[in-house]
Amino acid sequence: MSITRTIDFLSHQLNNFPKQDCLAAKVNGQWVKYSTQDVQKMSDFVSLGLLKLGIGKNDKVAIISFNRPEWVFADYGIQQIGAISVPMYPTITVEDYRYIFNDAEVKAIFVADSELYNKVVAATDGLDSVKEIYTFDEVHGAKHWSEVVEMGKQLENPEQLNELRDAVTADDILTIIYTSGTTGNPKGVMLTHNNIVSNVQGIVNYVPVNNTHRALSFLPLCHIFERMLMYMYLRIGVSIYYAESIEKVADNLKEVQPHIFTTVPRLLEKVYDKIVAKGMELTGVKRKLFFWALELGLKYDTQKDNGWWYNQQLALANKLIFSKWREALGGNVIAIVSGGAALQPRLARVFWAANIRVMEGYGLTETSPVITFNRFEPENNMIGTVGLNIDNVEVKIAEADGEILTRGPHVMKGYYNKPELTAEVIDSDGWFHTGDIGEMVHGKYLKITDRKKEMFKTSGGKYVAPQPIENKLKESVVIEQVMVVGDGQKYAAALIVPSFMGLQDYCMHKGIPYTTDADMITKPEIVEKFKREIEKANHGLAQYETVKKFKLIPNMWTVESGELTPTLKVKRKIISANYKKEIDSMF
Repeated sequence: MSITRTIDFLSHQLNNFPKQDCLAAKVNGQWVKYSTQDVQKMSDFVSLGLLKLGIGKNDKVAIISFNRPEWVFADYGIQQIGAISVPMYPTITVEDYRYIFNDAEVKAIFVADSELYNKVVAATDGLDSVKEIYTFDEVHGAKHWSEVVEMGKQLENPEQLNELRDAVTADDILTIIYTSGTTGNPKGVMLTHNNIVSNVQGIVNYVPVNNTHRALSFLPLCHIFERMLMYMYLRIGVSIYYAESIEKVADNLKEVQPHIFTTVPRLLEKVYDKIVAKGMELTGVKRKLFFWALELGLKYDTQKDNGWWYNQQLALANKLIFSKWREALGGNVIAIVSGGAALQPRLARVFWAANIRVMEGYGLTETSPVITFNRFEPENNMIGTVGLNIDNVEVKIAEADGEILTRGPHVMKGYYNKPELTAEVIDSDGWFHTGDIGEMVHGKYLKITDRKKEMFKTSGGKYVAPQPIENKLKESVVIEQVMVVGDGQKYAAALIVPSFMGLQDYCMHKGIPYTTDADMITKPEIVEKFKREIEKANHGLAQYETVKKFKLIPNMWTVESGELTPTLKVKRKIISANYKKEIDSMF
């Protein structure tokens, strides 16, 4: 059977490799598994229940929940009747929910739990378009999603569903995903079945897993990255196990022993920092061996052979040290897919050296999402880049300003209700303008150098790209978050939120008594430590790029505080306004 719609991925699995554990999640301490047949059956009931509620083709239904099988049942239930899903982050504000419900004319909503239910009730107050709200958990006073399933079971004409399913076309809108961006109201990205199917088919031949393997899923399904990969897992027959929470990922890795998982660089950084912190606690020969292995790992290069002696040492390091890293990830990991932000090259090197292959990719919600990615084979993986184009996708660098442009079946249909904004990003030749600046290495590997809108100009007329500098600074185990500033100023400066866990380890190691976070960042010896970290990061930067001054901030920037987007990108305007006094004091 040919696959032209995301609905077809589930049928494909059912026909080719039906599984006992198509999806799995932990409920009351036990893994509950759903077979491919169960997933199809539950999705059908949701479809029929929605029809009974009066939901039809092109109607919008929102899903607001952390990852769980019910998310998938709702998603498939919506798409099988030609309705459009509007997945949303559980972390955004009541105001954002209200704006999206209104803008998308959402008719029904599925939410996870009581906390989200209360937020949604507040957001829908006075909105006539929203007819029903259902919860996945049992919530007092709320309608439970099982009521939709029961309505579906009682529908007298299930054949009606086959007709509606057959009527869904590749060009129909599957989903509208609202991207928060770093400025203004969220924009609704319209993605068709074909957009996402083309993306899955463009990467499926390069993924080193099959229907005998398991994936652990913890990146949010409301983000297109994990959503597209969920469809890809269904297409290949990889069993999907949903982590209980971000906090439980380490435990779930040991239980599930997955062969693949997707992550954002920040989580890999935290894994790495924890490993290094444990290495710092070692003494004598064990400590020497640990840092010897780490040094070897930092020299690893996918593109060249470091010679017989290096390979012999690395084999020994893998036996003695890196084997424990693999055990911490469950012992079976074949590959990790990283996306959403730039991965520090040193992390990629060390994980590759440890036989944990990291495949870094690049894309946007508007491109369904993957444009390029580094392959599993070392010869097609270049650390420090975001890899090669996927099948059927074109990439070029704009001559005028170095912006990355892309064209192909992966490019969105447009922004919902915003034709003028759509015309700003998709030109008359069909090229989507990403807003990222980049270059081609060896004529085939894409390297991102910065965000077009985030570059600033010093008073000396030099352009500074803050992201690469920030990524360099974040390599320090005592730096958690950083924002480089200096537009119109003589030099660049930085606001820094320390990694207080890393700082505590440092103080313990140096015998410095630790009081409170806010107190520690005022101590001269701690300020001196950060000065040294900045000097280290400045090494290798052009003179005009170097960070001359910095301010330590005692509070983390969060999604809740409005200083980060749901994908954890800094909202520069808001942070600049919130810390105006601190920024002004550096110039």
